[in-house]
Amino acid sequence: MKNSYRFFENRECEYFPCHEGMKEFNCLFCYCPLYNIENCPGNPSFLEKDGKKIKVCTNCTFPHKPENYDEVIGILKSKF
Repeated sequence: MKNSYRFFENRECEYFPCHEGMKEFNCLFCYCPLYNIENCPGNPSFLEKDGKKIKVCTNCTFPHKPENYDEVIGILKSKF
């Protein structure tokens, strides 16, 4: 996929790829914009530390899949 406003792949990043096993990897949402949304459409896990729940997105690739761009933007529009 060609880099555009909807997709950006940064193969020169020292962390690329931060998730394995994807053919096309969208780095546009490097830091997940859905992190603060408890019921996001991804597949996070949760840890508890010092009585606090911590969202762990290590195994989630939802925002990095190019076909999910519209859904991520739609969620952000509805929340903010």
